[in-house]
This record gives sequence, C-alpha cells and structure tokens, in this order.
Amino acid sequence: MRVKVDEDLCISCGVCIEICPDVFEETDEGKTVAAHPENCETSECCEEAAESCPTEAIIIEEDD
Repeated sequence: MRVKVDEDLCISCGVCIEICPDVFEETDEGKTVAAHPENCETSECCEEAAESCPTEAIIIEEDD
C-alpha cells in the first residue's frame, strides 16, 4: 500500500494527523505529508484518514 498527500488539495485541517499520527505529520510550511507511509502496512488508520479528509487530498494506492 502506498499513501501520499496531494499538497495542492490539502488545506491542513489536521484531521488525518489526529486519526493516524503514525503516518501523517505537518511540515514547517503548514502542509500535511505522509511522513511515514510504510506505517500504513501495520496501521489500520490510513483508510479512515483518507475517508475523513474533507478535500480528498489523501491518495492510497494498493501495491501491485
């Protein structure tokens, strides 16, 4: 599973960080990034974070 945040869509609301702090972090510029995407393999919160994102900025792709 691969996860990333579309910085153009991100409004930095922080919902994903609240739901899944093992994966998402806020940058110094105030944007959210998937700082530890490898944690999505063991954490069950990535999908919930993506579904909760008000701008659908979180993209999850299944590994081939």
